[in-house]
Amino acid sequence: MPDTFLTHSSGLDSPARHAYAITPDDNNDLATVTRAIYTGNGGDVVCVLCDSTTEVTLKSLGPGMILPLRIKRVKATGTTSNISLVGLV
Repeated sequence: MPDTFLTHSSGLDSPARHAYAITPDDNNDLATVTRAIYTGNGGDVVCVLCDSTTEVTLKSLGPGMILPLRIKRVKATGTTSNISLVGLV
């Protein structure tokens, strides 16, 4: 199938081109900073944004949400244990 947008540059407001499962980790950054995250089910997420060193808790996220956040780390401590997260890049 041809990609009619292949020659267009990708900006932060463009649709994601890659996705990966996020495993929360207290000590390690994500392999790639996200453009957004998708929540497969609800819960709390403790994260660090790409230009910050401060943790922030996103409380009571609903299932199926897409949050346009550039996240470099999702912490295990404080994040709902069974939450399903996908990093969009």
